[in-house]
Amino acid sequence: MSEETTQEILLLKLGEVVLKGLNRNVFEDKLTANVSRHIKPYGRFQVYTKQSTIYVEPRNEECDMDRAYRACLQVFGVAAIARALPCAKDVDAITETAKRYLKDEFAAAKSFKVESRRADKQFPMTSIQLSQAVGGNLADAFPGVAVDVHNPDLTVHVEIRERAAYVHGPATEGAGGLPVGTGGKAMSLLSGGIDSPVSSWMMARRGVWLEMVHFQSPPYTSPQALEKVLSLAKLLTPWCGQLIIHVVPFTEIQEEIRRNCPEDYFTLIMRRFMMRLAQAVAQKAGARALVTGESLGQVASQTMMALGVTEDVTDMPVLRPLIGMDKSEIVKISRKIGTFETSILPYEDCCTVFTPRHPCTKPFVSDVRDAEKALDVDALVEKALSGVENIRIKGDGTIVRKPARTEE
Repeated sequence: MSEETTQEILLLKLGEVVLKGLNRNVFEDKLTANVSRHIKPYGRFQVYTKQSTIYVEPRNEECDMDRAYRACLQVFGVAAIARALPCAKDVDAITETAKRYLKDEFAAAKSFKVESRRADKQFPMTSIQLSQAVGGNLADAFPGVAVDVHNPDLTVHVEIRERAAYVHGPATEGAGGLPVGTGGKAMSLLSGGIDSPVSSWMMARRGVWLEMVHFQSPPYTSPQALEKVLSLAKLLTPWCGQLIIHVVPFTEIQEEIRRNCPEDYFTLIMRRFMMRLAQAVAQKAGARALVTGESLGQVASQTMMALGVTEDVTDMPVLRPLIGMDKSEIVKISRKIGTFETSILPYEDCCTVFTPRHPCTKPFVSDVRDAEKALDVDALVEKALSGVENIRIKGDGTIVRKPARTEE
C-alpha cells in the first residue's frame, strides 16, 4: 500500500441509482458532481465511482473529514455512508487495521462479528473464509469481547475491492432519494409555515432542481416574515444546493379580492392568483412543474374540490408530495431537516391576510370563475410580475439580492 492510501476515506453507498438501466451513468455522474460540490469547502478530495460506491479520498492531511462526512449526509442519492480505512488485501493487514481503527468501538462493545464482502473476485478467500479468519484474530486480540454472529454490539465490515481492502464499522443512513438535477426543474411555493419547506425537501429528494416563489403583502406582512422565509430557504440549501427565491408583491391583489369578491371565496381566489403567478415565474425560469405543501383536508382550501378550483388556472403539473400525510408526519420531517423551529416563529405570511370567517369547502369552478369576473385578472398579474424581486442564496448561505424592476 502507498502512503496516500493509509488515510481515512468515505465510502458512499448508492441507493435507487443502482436500479437505473442504460442511463445509470447519467445519475452516477450527477451524484458524483453533487458530492464534489458539497465537500469542496472542506479540502481537496478525489471523488470517483466504482462498483456502486462513491469513494471520497482526501488528497492531503488538511482535509476536514468530519465536516465532509456531515456534508455527505445531506446529499440526495446516497443510501449509506461509512468512514473507512484502506489497507493491503491480506488477513494480517486487515486484522491490524481493524484493531487500530476500531479500538474505541471494541472497548465499548461486549460482542462482535465480522462481515466481509469480496467485490474483487480475484481475492483467493471467500467472504465467509475471510470473516472467519479476521474474526478469529480479533477474538484473540480482544478476549473480553465475545463473538456473536446473530446480535452483536459491533459489526466489523471488511470490503475487498479493486484497489485495496477497506475496514469500517456500521454505516450511517444517508439522505436517500435521487441526485438533485436528475428529476427536472420545478418552482416551489414557499411560505413561512411548516409544510412548504418539507414539500420542497421531499421533491429535491426525488432529484428535482428547485427555485422558490414567495408572496409578500406589506404592510400586512412584516419584513421579519420575509427574513423568516429566507432563513428557511437557507436551511434547505445544504440539501437542495443554491436557491433563487422570487419574491412577488401580493398586497394589491389581496386588497382587490377583499373589495370585489365574496368573502367565502377569498382564500380560493387568492390561491388561484398564486398559481397563475407561480406558473408565470416558473415558465420564465425554465421550470416544468409547480410544488405546493398542500395536504388533503388539512384546511378549507385543501379539500378535493378546492384543490381542483385552484389548479384550474394552471396547465403545469402541480406536485403535492404531502397530499396524503397528516400534520404529525409533516412535523416529524420538519424536525429532521431542521426547519421546524424557524417555521413556528410568530411572523405570519400573506396566507393569513383577510382570512374568511366561513370559507367555502365545496366550491364549483364555474362559481369561482364568475366571482373573479369582478377583477382585472390579467392587469393584476402583470403588475405583480413587474415587481418581482429575485434573491439568490448560495450554497455557503450568502444572500444576494436583485432589486425588483421599478417603473419610471
